[in-house]
Amino acid sequence: MQQLASGIGRAATAVVEEVGYYVALIVESTFWLFFGMARGQPVRLAAIVAQMREAGVAAVPIVFMLSFAIGVMLAIQGIHTLRQYGAETQVVLGIALSVTREFGPLITGVLVAGRSGSALAARIGSMQVNQEIDALRVMGINPVRYLASPAVIALVVMMPLLTLFADLTALFGGAVFCSLELGMSQFAFWDEALSLITVDDVAQGLVKSVVFGLIVAVVGIANGFGVSGGAEGVGRATTRAVVLSISYLVLADMLFTYFLNR
Repeated sequence: MQQLASGIGRAATAVVEEVGYYVALIVESTFWLFFGMARGQPVRLAAIVAQMREAGVAAVPIVFMLSFAIGVMLAIQGIHTLRQYGAETQVVLGIALSVTREFGPLITGVLVAGRSGSALAARIGSMQVNQEIDALRVMGINPVRYLASPAVIALVVMMPLLTLFADLTALFGGAVFCSLELGMSQFAFWDEALSLITVDDVAQGLVKSVVFGLIVAVVGIANGFGVSGGAEGVGRATTRAVVLSISYLVLADMLFTYFLNR
């Protein structure tokens, strides 16, 4: 019992330390964004744009493909279920609300975690192993300002934009299948979907996406800075960053859904 209690205590302490490190990274990244200019180390706009292009623009094709597939799958399942009650046309409501509230931000967050979260962990981890982080400190360059702040800003900005794109693409996928299966015209589908979706539905997904972007950025960066043990350590950190990011995304989504739909 004593060993069990000790193990639980050590695990709880590790979790608290890690969460504290995440918070410290967010605070320090925000500090350099607003006060870096005054300290002579501004966050470079070119670095932010490069991260936005990598995390956002480069992710558009895969977001389109998977969001379209999600829309089609929701339409298939919705029609199959509602057909038992003779209410197939109500599938538009299910697709519209499911996409804007849940699947749009969640599928985008998972994709960005797999692409950008792992890339951040691998890049910063490789720099840590090669002692490039120490070299930055020797040159008087703050590593958080140079590496973390641009990534945090880029993901927080690009995640809502990708989520909006994913929402439209998933709705398009649902519209295509409904037109083939139910004979519903594209105009009728979009007219009904837009009449059912409210500002609150879209805003709920966008708020989630901002938090999801912050989670992916901070978890990837934190695991990159914590790398040790050479190339094997980089691999472990990359895997851990992706697993933790997706786990935190699902937990955060659960909490959002619970509190925003009461």
